[in-house]
Amino acid sequence: MAGNRRTWQAFEEMRKAAQEGDPQAQCYLGVCYQTGQGVQQDYSEAVKWYRRAAEQNDPVAQCYLGCCFMSGHGVPQELGQAARWFREAAEQGDPAAQFNLGMLYETGQGVPQNYAEAVKWYHGAAERGEPQAQFNLGVFYEQGQVVPQNYEEAVKWYRAAAEQEVGPAQCNLGLCYQTGRGVPESQSEAVKWFIRAARQGDKTAQHNLGVHYATHEPEQSSVEAAEGAEREEKTDHFQP
Repeated sequence: MAGNRRTWQAFEEMRKAAQEGDPQAQCYLGVCYQTGQGVQQDYSEAVKWYRRAAEQNDPVAQCYLGCCFMSGHGVPQELGQAARWFREAAEQGDPAAQFNLGMLYETGQGVPQNYAEAVKWYHGAAERGEPQAQFNLGVFYEQGQVVPQNYEEAVKWYRAAAEQEVGPAQCNLGLCYQTGRGVPESQSEAVKWFIRAARQGDKTAQHNLGVHYATHEPEQSSVEAAEGAEREEKTDHFQP
């Protein structure tokens, strides 16, 4: 877990610690090479330091190394290796790695496609506060895919992600309020969440907001007002 990570006062102090074998320093040095912070950007050098830390079982470095194999930065793209390193970190409770491993299982990249495994890892990440995993888990519960359909559980996870400013989760939470699924129907709450998502540029929420204003009349039912509304699908970008 990344909860008790060390910090260094100066770059050279951190580099020296990395060279002396400190895995957290090695991980941070890898980040510096990846981002070009304090050194010239060099993906291969980043991978070298991530690997040194990962082989000492540092979960953050393992997750970063998995992302390098996923993207082909500094190493040839190799999804099986990405899955290997994500799993190493995920089994230590790293939420970003758990989310990424869930993504691989959902999409069948580097591992056999397995929605139940995807949900398992999303759940682990969601419980640790990873917002994209919370959103994806909400979609599974709303759709009743792998898990029993449960609107209340979907709302729980949408809300958790929405409060962390995940636009698609805000959009879907708004739809739950608009249709009374998992929460008491409330047009004002629906509009509130659509606006929050729309302000982030969420096009589905912008569409839904337009539908609401164009069609909502006092005598209309919420279901009629929601006609033409759209839901967001699961997120599909990996977390570093």
